[in-house]
Amino acid sequence: MTAVFPSDEWLKGLEEKLNSDRKYAEIAKDWEGDLVFVIEPEGNLKEQLTFYLDLWHGSCRKVEYKPSLKSYPNPTFILTASYDNITEILSGKMNPMTAMMTSKLKVKGSLGYMMRNVPTVLDFVRVAQEATEEIL
Repeated sequence: MTAVFPSDEWLKGLEEKLNSDRKYAEIAKDWEGDLVFVIEPEGNLKEQLTFYLDLWHGSCRKVEYKPSLKSYPNPTFILTASYDNITEILSGKMNPMTAMMTSKLKVKGSLGYMMRNVPTVLDFVRVAQEATEEIL
C-alpha cells in the first residue's frame, strides 16, 4: 500500500514494506541502528516534522510519527533534510548518497558505519520510494 508523504499512514506503510520485503531483509541483515529523520519546513511543509524508525537486522521494530526529539535522545543516526530535498530523494530525482555528500541530507552519527553499509542505505531508500505514492 502506498500513501501520501509525509503522513502517519506513509510511515506505517513504510514499516510494513520494510518488514515484508525479502530483498531488504537480506541486504540489511547486519544493520543495527535506529534513525530519527528531521524534515525542515519548505514548500508545502509549514512546520518541522520528525519520524523515528528502529531498524534491526533487516526488520523495522518500531516507527513513530512526530515524536519529540527528547523521546529518543541517542539514536544511532539523525538525518536532517529540507522538505524539498527529501522529496527529491523519495521521487528518485536525487541520489541519497549525493545528497549526503553535498550536505543536502545531513547525517549525525557514524559516517563510517553508514558508508560501510551503502547497499543497506540504498535499499532502504528503494523501499521508501516504493512506499510513496504522492508527495504533498
